[in-house]
Amino acid sequence: MIDGPYYLLTVLGVLGTALVAGVFCAFSTFVMRGLAALPPAQGVAAMNAINVTAVTPAFMVVFVGSAVLCSVIAVVTFVLWPDDGTVELLVGSALFLLGSFGVTMVANVPRNDTLLGLDPETPEAAAYWPSYVREWTRWNHVRMIASAGTAVAYVLALT
Repeated sequence: MIDGPYYLLTVLGVLGTALVAGVFCAFSTFVMRGLAALPPAQGVAAMNAINVTAVTPAFMVVFVGSAVLCSVIAVVTFVLWPDDGTVELLVGSALFLLGSFGVTMVANVPRNDTLLGLDPETPEAAAYWPSYVREWTRWNHVRMIASAGTAVAYVLALT
């Protein structure tokens, strides 16, 4: 069984990645649907406001902190190669680093940047909005599942 500081790192990993999964779940299950139901100009303006305010210290500590923690857990696992939980810890770390943090950087943030560059009142914004919602939400599902999968893998490593 995992013990000592390694145990604490894993518990913190469960908490952080589960919190991130919850945020992504909220967006996938009702926030994006609510925004998509608005007229395009209002949806674009609202999503731009959300994207700007999402980059708060509180969320960034949880999101980036979880990525750092997953990296530390992966490195420590490779170095110590514990008898128990090795596969779960490595799989969990890879899920979050690639499927949550990585997808955010290569799929969601570029779409957010494109949307932020559009004036919500323009025909270009109205034309981009439906594909933005569809594609951004699809990638958000991936982030949600990867984050939740990490939390589950870490819990399994603790048992």
